[in-house]
Amino acid sequence: MDKRPRLNEVSSRLRGFARMQRKDMPRGEALFWEQVRGGRFRSAKFKRQVPIAPFIADFYCASARLVVEIDGPVHEAEERRRRDEARDAWLNAQGFLVLRFSTDLVLSNLGAVMDAIGSAIEDRGYPSSASLREASSPTGGEFVASVTR
Repeated sequence: MDKRPRLNEVSSRLRGFARMQRKDMPRGEALFWEQVRGGRFRSAKFKRQVPIAPFIADFYCASARLVVEIDGPVHEAEERRRRDEARDAWLNAQGFLVLRFSTDLVLSNLGAVMDAIGSAIEDRGYPSSASLREASSPTGGEFVASVTR
């Protein structure tokens, strides 16, 4: 049996906390989740309240290594801002891009939030749905019949 530590090994306490957070989403997070769940936004798959040890990301798009945080008033306190900055620096060092939006912005201008996230996804190299439609086939769109005897 392999005894090596697993990548992103998550404690049961952290996993339980993430599960609890998924059950009780604030209004801004719930509104954002409705936009991105099930690949609704540019066919990118998002998960919510994802443990990335030692933290929990509000929303995570694995294909773009994108973390989206929606911050309520508690994040406005100076001590919390410093903790968030340290957390973001650690996540950035691991190759994640972290985008933070205030709950107020999500509730008042969801379109601007989604535009910023869409741009970040494209910048990270995730194919847009438009590029998938425009991708050429190996045959250049020509029908090629194969005959075997």
